[in-house]
Amino acid sequence: MRPSNPQTPQRYQIPVNLLQPLWLRSRESLVDNGLVYDPIAARACTRCHLAAECFSGDIDQKQLLHVTLTQLCDRQVHQFLDIYPDGWIVNVGAGLDTRFYRIDNGRCHWIELDVTENLLWRQKLFHRSERYQHLCGSVSELGWLEQLPIPENAPVLIVCEHALLDCDEEVTARFIRTIGLNFSAASACIVLAGDKTHTQLGQKMGSGNYAHGFSSAQHAVMNCLPWVRQTRVFSPLDSNCGRWKLWHKWLSKLSGYKQRVTPVVVHIQW
Repeated sequence: MRPSNPQTPQRYQIPVNLLQPLWLRSRESLVDNGLVYDPIAARACTRCHLAAECFSGDIDQKQLLHVTLTQLCDRQVHQFLDIYPDGWIVNVGAGLDTRFYRIDNGRCHWIELDVTENLLWRQKLFHRSERYQHLCGSVSELGWLEQLPIPENAPVLIVCEHALLDCDEEVTARFIRTIGLNFSAASACIVLAGDKTHTQLGQKMGSGNYAHGFSSAQHAVMNCLPWVRQTRVFSPLDSNCGRWKLWHKWLSKLSGYKQRVTPVVVHIQW
């Protein structure tokens, strides 16, 4: 009897804007002393068809920038959970983010929030957990704020790593202002683009084509939430990663300008 041929696993055609961040984290997991270790992403990518657009541009530089931003966001979540181990994380525009699986402390509560189609991709690629749930919503449609199953006075951290990069200044400001008004006290970790990311220098840093750009992310946040208690901005160039080139390290000395050529992580507390 001839042995039966093993079935070829189904490979999903996932939109590039969802797949590329997952794939970049997967690649980083193979780097010695990589900034992010993400075996969940690596396993999920074996089930995905990588479109040619995933490889466009200087992919190594894009990878370094992406995983450095991811690492900076991870640190903010870690610090929040160190203080509030039973806290609530609301991940807005979750896409194919795997932060829950990488950071879960066994006690926190996690809400992945995105449009329906993206949530369906999550359900296909990732396993379920009792302590995290999916809700439909986005950075521009904010009705989900009234549906959050978060107890009153529970500590909350809102994370938005990628979604605001596709929004213009008006939508971004409305999102920041609305979450500030909806929670009497909370924290947020958001990624905003600098106003020089579209330049040749910004593109060499690995930046993409974003819908907004701020000369000062801190001032932009303060204009939306003048009552915030603390605003801190973290540039990817603050990282001491040895993979930054010499001219990158020189640029890191320019404290104001370095925050304009890449996206930055902004931590807000009010």
